[in-house]
Amino acid sequence: MDALDVARWQFGVTTVYHFLFVPLTIGLSVLVAILQTRWHRTGDEKYLKLTKFYGKLFLINFAMGVVTGIVQEFQFGMNWSDYSRFVGDIFGAPLAIEALVAFFLESTFIGLWIFGWDRLPKRLHLASIWAAAIGTNLSAYFILAANSFMQNPVGYRFNPDTGRAELTDFVAVLTNKVALITFPHTLAGAFLVAGALVTTVGLWHVMRRRDSPDTDAYRHATRFGAWVVLVSATLVVLTGDIQGKIMTQVQPMKMAAAEGLYTTESPASFSVLTVGSLDGSREIFALKIPHLLSYLGTGDPNGTVHGINDLQAQYASQYGPGSYTPIIPVTYWSFRFMIGFGLAAAAIALLVLWSQRKGRTPTNRWLLRAGLIMPVLPLLANSFGWIFTEMGRQPWIVFGEMLTRDGVSRSVSLTEVLTSFTAFTLIYAVLAVIELKLLLRYARAGVPDITPTPDDTDDAERPLAFAY
Repeated sequence: MDALDVARWQFGVTTVYHFLFVPLTIGLSVLVAILQTRWHRTGDEKYLKLTKFYGKLFLINFAMGVVTGIVQEFQFGMNWSDYSRFVGDIFGAPLAIEALVAFFLESTFIGLWIFGWDRLPKRLHLASIWAAAIGTNLSAYFILAANSFMQNPVGYRFNPDTGRAELTDFVAVLTNKVALITFPHTLAGAFLVAGALVTTVGLWHVMRRRDSPDTDAYRHATRFGAWVVLVSATLVVLTGDIQGKIMTQVQPMKMAAAEGLYTTESPASFSVLTVGSLDGSREIFALKIPHLLSYLGTGDPNGTVHGINDLQAQYASQYGPGSYTPIIPVTYWSFRFMIGFGLAAAAIALLVLWSQRKGRTPTNRWLLRAGLIMPVLPLLANSFGWIFTEMGRQPWIVFGEMLTRDGVSRSVSLTEVLTSFTAFTLIYAVLAVIELKLLLRYARAGVPDITPTPDDTDDAERPLAFAY
């Protein structure tokens, strides 16, 4: 084990941990805005209660996401300085816009939304949560544009004198075809997570507190969340199909590794289960669906999909001697876990809707147990999706331009990286406990009582908009 290994582990752990908060923040910001819009239009008090209820969960998660996200930026300079030097001219623009425009937009208007209850006019207050939601989603786009450059470098030229990639076309970076499809795919996955949380919390209150005066609000939240999950799952499949075809064009090795496809096939079959050799060079047993991989990768049932061994030989000839094959078991199974956990969440949402058909109240304990694990499933699907995305690109840190081993900081020792990795892991473990306790505390508390505040009440006497 050397500094490179630990640096990769640290970045992987902190990134996956940070992304546990990101999809919930992205999705829940919009869902809370929709609930408040319904209250604004109908005047129905249940929508106001649900807005404040899920708004608290959103704010807790948002705060934790900000804290864990700060570490990501420092890692570029600490552990990956050579990588930062190489892509700094490219990454600087989208990440600067993300910080100066999107992040400040969401942060500013979240503040107005938190402290603006009963102070701002209703329309302006509603606009605040929508502005925060738009800022959150814009933030995701600029970050994904930067990441997409790592998958498919565009809009740049390599300067041999400085050894750096230099930006030549910022529009090309923002309109990278990988970014254009990754963005809706990521948003759909985020709404899958948010819808699952809304469903689970509502279902728990419906089944455990049947005599509550707010049962109607919880029933609405359960149905609303379940429909969001189903619609999001459909969009995930549709955008994922397009993303797979683009991935086959720009990163054919990643597609081959996802399927454990060792030799070029035309037509290519989709692997339901493949058992490969220990050295990852050939398959021993495979259960396949004919023609499906060709369609997923090329749009043609008889299309050609290149295999791992053929691509390895091509890359060795193009880039020089070395292994250009990712870790096949990781890419193969992370791809399947991503799909499996996402479909499982959609199946539970369908059962939840069926259990409430025609005004029925669900009573099945197994449904409640399934509902309680429901938010974990799309979180796992999102995490495995990113593990597949990043591990499938290996050994490249910027595909075709820079190897991961060349991006690590040469001045950082194994001891230094190991120390920071241990410290971050322990801190993140504590933050995870805090996050979970806060979410469970406020989720169990239920929707708040709505007490109208007289218009002539002095600001100092008004109740706090939000407090732990």
